[in-house]
Amino acid sequence: MKPLLSIRNLGKIYGKDTRALKGISLDFYPGEFIVVIGPSGAGKSTFIRCINRIVDPSEGAIIFDGQPLEKLTGRKLRKERSKIGMIFQHYNLIGRTNVIKNVLHGQLSNIPLYRSLFGLYPYEDKKEAVELLRKVGLQDQIYKRADELSGGQMQRVGICRAILQRPKLLLADEPIASLDPLSANIVMQQLHTISQEKRLTCIVNLHQVDYAKKFATRIIGIKQGEVVFDGAPSHLTDELIKDIYEGKESQMKLQGEGGHVFGTEVENQVGLIKKMAVGQNDE
Repeated sequence: MKPLLSIRNLGKIYGKDTRALKGISLDFYPGEFIVVIGPSGAGKSTFIRCINRIVDPSEGAIIFDGQPLEKLTGRKLRKERSKIGMIFQHYNLIGRTNVIKNVLHGQLSNIPLYRSLFGLYPYEDKKEAVELLRKVGLQDQIYKRADELSGGQMQRVGICRAILQRPKLLLADEPIASLDPLSANIVMQQLHTISQEKRLTCIVNLHQVDYAKKFATRIIGIKQGEVVFDGAPSHLTDELIKDIYEGKESQMKLQGEGGHVFGTEVENQVGLIKKMAVGQNDE
């Protein structure tokens, strides 16, 4: 089977000598549900963001659907990005806008500008948006403002938005880090179910090893910017987990009050959706 995504010798350097990623080479195939684990600062988020060029890599190749993403700019890059859905830790919804409009924003890259400005989405898009919301149990929240939802509900809206984009690849950067355990399980279950139904390749960053083992078809462990494990969940032993986290075991799966994971990388997501939208930040 031909890989959907091939990464070769991917590296990222911040500043003069801070290497966040070091020579990562991986292949990802259609229908895989991959979970990337590792401690805070390991390079997981940088890795995810290099894939869709939210962060530009310093070196290496990113071949997605036959296209060299690291070389693309402007319209060509936007075209390939439209095939990559993104789910963020902090949801990135527009709070004052209702739920269904937030979901429909997943089609912004596929409709003319005038339609997006006036909210003139095709009937089929609206129909699919309603069906996706029904699948995640939000059929009664369609016209509620997004900022009136719970965290778990917001993340489910984020999943629906990404799926409505009709991507080939789905990326999720710490999608359950800010959720309580019950909401986290619901979100992971629905993300897994929908991506498998649509045979999407899904790459998810997580701290919680228990969720990784429960849902992943493949687990990748990153430590200090390098891949130190790549295999089936059944092959991830306690000894390997200990080696990946090196004394930072509290970051693996323990959750504190309010559901916030100890040691989670808390990063500002504002503006990332804009960077991926049509016509913005690409010349």
